[in-house]
Amino acid sequence: MGFPKPLLLLNGETFLGHAARSMLTAVERLIIVLGAHRGSVVKAVPADDRIHTVENPDYRLGQLSSMRAGLLAIAADADAAMVHLVDHPTVLPETFKRLVDRYDASEKAILVTRCGGRSGHPVLFDRSVFAELGQAPLELGARTVVKADPNRVLYVDVDDRGVLLDLDTPADLAQAGLSVKTPLR
Repeated sequence: MGFPKPLLLLNGETFLGHAARSMLTAVERLIIVLGAHRGSVVKAVPADDRIHTVENPDYRLGQLSSMRAGLLAIAADADAAMVHLVDHPTVLPETFKRLVDRYDASEKAILVTRCGGRSGHPVLFDRSVFAELGQAPLELGARTVVKADPNRVLYVDVDDRGVLLDLDTPADLAQAGLSVKTPLR
């Protein structure tokens, strides 16, 4: 992208700030895992007592390494963890709420958002699969845990294209029709 994705501005708000604000409508506590560009990204973390940061010194090993760092910081009384990626900044607050509501009403260990028949983010993991996430091969990621037993997975259909909108490159931004800016350095 040529610039740290968490710091990109969308409608005057950083990707990180927008995602955090949206998630906090549905969760009691938010853990932000810092990796690349930690020094500049930590300055953009919204000031909110419900937000905690942890560092993943092994962020180069992939998303699962960051997820593991976040899972280690989860409170002992937390039943589950919702995992969301900062490069999916347009997910609606209602989607996060719907995922939590469906978790509360189901007995499934893994809930995956889906739009138009395609899986996306966020994904919610019950504490019962945390150890499995901790042992999954880093190169294969959390997908191996999701696919290990289809009977424990619930797909939550939403009318929110943001769950599929992975903004990794300037071309992705242009294709999505988004006007994204970088803050002045």
